[in-house]
Amino acid sequence: MPARTLDGLDAAGLTVLLRADLNVPMQGGRVGDRTRIERTLPTIRELAGQGARVVVLSHLGRPKGRPAPELSLRPVAEALADALETPVAFAADDPAAVIAGLPAGGVALMENLRFDPGEEANDPDYAARLAALGDIYVNDAFSAAHRAHASTEALARLLPAAAGRLMQRELEALEATLDAPARPSGAIVGGAKVSTKLTLLGNLVARVDMLAIGGGMANTFLHAQGYEVGRSLCERDMAEMARHVLDDAETCGCTVVLPEDAVVAPALEAGAPTETVAVDEVAPDAMILDIGPESVAGLIDRLGLLRTLVWNGPLGAFEVPPFDRGTSEVAQAAAGMDGLLTVAGGGDTVAALARAGVVERFGYVSTAGGAFLEWLEGRVLPGVAALEAAI
Repeated sequence: MPARTLDGLDAAGLTVLLRADLNVPMQGGRVGDRTRIERTLPTIRELAGQGARVVVLSHLGRPKGRPAPELSLRPVAEALADALETPVAFAADDPAAVIAGLPAGGVALMENLRFDPGEEANDPDYAARLAALGDIYVNDAFSAAHRAHASTEALARLLPAAAGRLMQRELEALEATLDAPARPSGAIVGGAKVSTKLTLLGNLVARVDMLAIGGGMANTFLHAQGYEVGRSLCERDMAEMARHVLDDAETCGCTVVLPEDAVVAPALEAGAPTETVAVDEVAPDAMILDIGPESVAGLIDRLGLLRTLVWNGPLGAFEVPPFDRGTSEVAQAAAGMDGLLTVAGGGDTVAALARAGVVERFGYVSTAGGAFLEWLEGRVLPGVAALEAAI
């Protein structure tokens, strides 16, 4: 770990400002999905168990620097209290008074940080006002670490700082897949557009031994190699860039795996008639919507040779059956391989793995979206850099 963790940290009697990511989906004024709440519970419980007063900081939505009642964290405080099975004070109008009234081991949640324009502006004065509320800063919000905001970057430089348990798990998993992976290592990258993942692909071909490309992205690569892809999603103007990726991969000794066959249909609709064809037999009026069985079998064979795998993006239009089959079969195979460390992340990826029923069987599944992608691209994440600098 490049950053200090909770190991050896004695927070007894101190006030800990804990940056969590409780930017949860809301439905009718209630929390719709508690996944992010549940993932930060171990850190809260550990700190509270030491006798610290834990003040949780988070944002919710995009209120654009002004109060928005529909984006208040008050309902999240209620959900957090329910998950912790302990009271959670809500610090809105006078957080200093609420915090002063917390007992040892007490927990409070502050109001949405983005109600103040100083948060997203990374304003030093706003960060100083936050710092005055606590003694120690702990960042458990890897999913917000790609933002240089007051609560993720500036605050870490004003107080003794450490990574929470969720942040620690994220960083350890990511380091094990790209920074210091067991070899051979590989990556699966899917999704719709090459243009949104060009930097990511360029970073990966220099870091892994095998890169499998699926989804709409694969169509662009097939087109770049002269294949007819019919009416499939394809960025034809990105063909030259796709060829550059393939050239870079060859230079780096990275094997790029593209589909050999595909499941095609006249439209992306449930119940549409499908056909499996070789990638050089796609009809002009057909749409490639999933990888075919030969591609599935070949990719699974290649995964069996790996010791490390990072996955971002589905291999087909997984939201519409039966075009989820390729992603599900490869995911289930990867999850069942002994000796293969599997790390996955990204919103569509998590949804696809959940559909395949393998989230709990993967080595680590990140709920971070933008931060996970930027890390795959090789970018410096301000929230992580600030923790490293705090040592």
